[in-house]
Amino acid sequence: MLIDFFLSLKQGGLPVSVKEYLTLCEAMDKGVIHGSVDDFYFLSRTCLVKDEAHFDRFDRAFAAYFKGVAALDAVLPADIPEEWLRKLAEKLLSEEEKAQIQALGGWDKLMETLKKRLEEQKGRHQGGSKWIGTAGTSPFGAYGYNPEGVRIGQEGSRNHSAVKVWDQRAFRDYDDNVELGIRNIQLALRRLRKFAREGAEEELDMDGTIRATANNAGYLDLKLVPERHNKVKVLLFLDVGGSMDDYVHRCEELFSACKTEFKHLEYFYFHNFIYESVWRNNRLRHQEKLSTYDVLHKYGPDYKLIIVGDATMSPYEILQPGGSVEHWNGETGAVWFKRLTDFYRKSVWINPTPEAHWQWTQSIKIIQELVEHRMYGMTVAGLENAMRELC
Repeated sequence: MLIDFFLSLKQGGLPVSVKEYLTLCEAMDKGVIHGSVDDFYFLSRTCLVKDEAHFDRFDRAFAAYFKGVAALDAVLPADIPEEWLRKLAEKLLSEEEKAQIQALGGWDKLMETLKKRLEEQKGRHQGGSKWIGTAGTSPFGAYGYNPEGVRIGQEGSRNHSAVKVWDQRAFRDYDDNVELGIRNIQLALRRLRKFAREGAEEELDMDGTIRATANNAGYLDLKLVPERHNKVKVLLFLDVGGSMDDYVHRCEELFSACKTEFKHLEYFYFHNFIYESVWRNNRLRHQEKLSTYDVLHKYGPDYKLIIVGDATMSPYEILQPGGSVEHWNGETGAVWFKRLTDFYRKSVWINPTPEAHWQWTQSIKIIQELVEHRMYGMTVAGLENAMRELC
């Protein structure tokens, strides 16, 4: 069964390996779980899935493989969480439904009978009124009818009369094309890391302390080291206003994640395209502009350049002097952009516009050429690829 399950995950596009499969087999042999489908779900996901971005694919493959009674034969649980089922029933059933169960023998009778069926039954059963199976009138199974049943292995409700939906699942979706949340963004940004220990010695050096104490005849000799942190330097330019208003929430999440992940982060704002000036405070952008030349002189080429914008504008704003919609720019935006990308050789453009729409916007195609096709979508996969480009 596990081999077929492993192969079904491979067919579902999950990058599972034989080593991870053997880890799952070893956990099963050692009795880490005991007959519960839910326990097997969490155990197999822990052993086989190494990236949160693949959780949704795993859930879909798992649900498809263990769908129906036939798939549950080998993992039918022997231990019924009776107290859990009882509380769930008390929560969901009406007083009329509870009275009907009592009239038919009561909850205790129902659970006792189910336990006996699980102990006695050796395989799959179809039809009839006793065994756990399909298309019958037994209280336990799927695709049949019984007014006080426990549904096992059935997709959806048919008569709306089951006491408990045994295989109803609610898993959180993860995929590399979902819209971003701060947690997903942080995971993607962590691909751009270069750790170092600099500054004041504040963190306990366990190995150093052990060695020093041993050399000091057993007298405690504490050793400290600077805190370990990400030393990557990031220069972040963010487009604001106009068509970017549709992406404010996603850009706020990206900005928040960048401030958390990068200790050395400098950020500036622009509108549509970068010209001779940028700003740090949008409320004072007309009064407190900063020269782009000053930015180039202050922050060295060891900074990684990330530009965030939808790249949607008139081509004149990029290619013509005076093309800016807000002021007269003596030099084209393309000239200023080339100065930035020549100085900061590690640079990317993050575009929140869905990638399927890029080919229909002329300005996006122009900027893709200027950035040498280092434009990435604002998805988990897009950010991960952008961070790899910057490494």
